[in-house]
Amino acid sequence: MSHLLSKARRLAVAAAATVLFWGASASAATDVRVGFIPVVGAGQLFVIDGEGWARDAGLNLKLTQFESGPAMISALASGTLDAYYGGIGPIMVASARGIEVKVYAATAIEEMTFVGRADFAAQPQAATAAGFKAFSESQGRPLKIATQPPGSVPDTVLRYWLQNVIKADPAAYQITAMGIEATQQALLAGAVDAATIREPTLTVVLARDPKSKLLAVGGEMLPNQPGSVLALTGAFVKANEQAAKTIVSLHDRATTLLKDEPNRAAKHLQSGLGKGLTDLATFEKAVVSPASKFVADPMVIKDATKVMQDFQLKAGTLEKAADLNVLFDDSFYRAAAAAR
Repeated sequence: MSHLLSKARRLAVAAAATVLFWGASASAATDVRVGFIPVVGAGQLFVIDGEGWARDAGLNLKLTQFESGPAMISALASGTLDAYYGGIGPIMVASARGIEVKVYAATAIEEMTFVGRADFAAQPQAATAAGFKAFSESQGRPLKIATQPPGSVPDTVLRYWLQNVIKADPAAYQITAMGIEATQQALLAGAVDAATIREPTLTVVLARDPKSKLLAVGGEMLPNQPGSVLALTGAFVKANEQAAKTIVSLHDRATTLLKDEPNRAAKHLQSGLGKGLTDLATFEKAVVSPASKFVADPMVIKDATKVMQDFQLKAGTLEKAADLNVLFDDSFYRAAAAAR
């Protein structure tokens, strides 16, 4: 009897210890408020969440979707976000305004594409200054182009390409700013003639509109074009340095999975971005498209970011230059890469 009681006591103690352990683990979980834009270029976030890596590492991700990077600036400024998955452009603006935020990892390069439709896309040299002029003259109006708000990567890359690469006559085109989903809808409805878009919008538009055509890829618009990034606020890093390091390490791991096991990754992207409206096959194509070049090393995009920033300063869409040596911090990424 004493043996049974002793065994029962040991089991009770073990059970209590287990409850205390898991209870302590749950209470020790670090909340991470993450803002993101709904693009495949932010795919690492959905892999980290979908694979359960964040939960296993004691991180409680609280995700909030925004329609563009600039829309996240006020959230960063007010301290309601800890992490940012979006374009580098708004982060430069935020940093220049004194908001304490740094880029700790890249997510992808050359995400941006230029897509045309109908009569414009059907021209043999549509994506040239001559093509823009010919369309404008034949239609009696400028080419209508949709992109995201000023200061965003889509807007900046579009204007850089138009002015510095193909050197189109400004009178031949008209740019309209709108959100990511609105851009897709405008293209499919024929409300615009062209747009700068990223995945999965690119795959969706090309599949649904047989008259649409991919006219320029990111590398043609701006070589090594910086796309989305993982940025963290200074307040979060100071209060939770180990959690910040863990996020960057998981991001690096997710980048590898996106490249090595795209179909596995696609399931998580569909769950995070599909909203039950976009099928898995679309995401499987989007993850391996020419517009999906996943990278984690933030230094890969630093030089091209300077090109973008110099252009924005000249164009007047950026009031003050951000110190890129301060904005980019690769220390957590280097530690993660060394530990692979």
